[in-house]
Amino acid sequence: AALRGGARSLGVATLQEGIELRQAGLTCPILLLGNLNKIQEFEACIQWELMPTLSSLREALLCEQIAKKCGLKISIHLKIDTGMTRLGCDLNEALALIQTICGFENIILQGVYSHLATADDHLSNVTKEQQQKFENLIKKLDQRKNNLCYHLANSAGTLIDHNLHYNMVRVGLALY
Repeated sequence: AALRGGARSLGVATLQEGIELRQAGLTCPILLLGNLNKIQEFEACIQWELMPTLSSLREALLCEQIAKKCGLKISIHLKIDTGMTRLGCDLNEALALIQTICGFENIILQGVYSHLATADDHLSNVTKEQQQKFENLIKKLDQRKNNLCYHLANSAGTLIDHNLHYNMVRVGLALY
């Protein structure tokens, strides 16, 4: 239904959800929003052509190593912690990690995102602070990274403020 409604890609919370969509015949890009830690999880991601979310240098190195071993390139999104404190690389380390990832041969950085902690409270200063941190990061990226997909809005952010939309939104709970 989302694809028929105009979505060009999908996001899932877990690896198993992504695999189920592939098994159902969906071929669109599928972003895995959940955290992967094990070699087998990254191997499954590559096998099923899912885009993992990376949050650390360790995960990036592991992903690069596995993709290289398979002789494949894998598209990824990098999650930055701008205040949710649930997954995501430290904001102060983001530029260095992006530069490192862009230097890898088998990883293609497709997107950079963060997650809003309190977007459902439209008067929250936390959301404004997170958006400002995200904006500052985007501005610091050099010109060759401008083709990245930037996304910040979860369901609440999507519904409350179009300025949080960037290139993509992640509606989850709003679907229900």
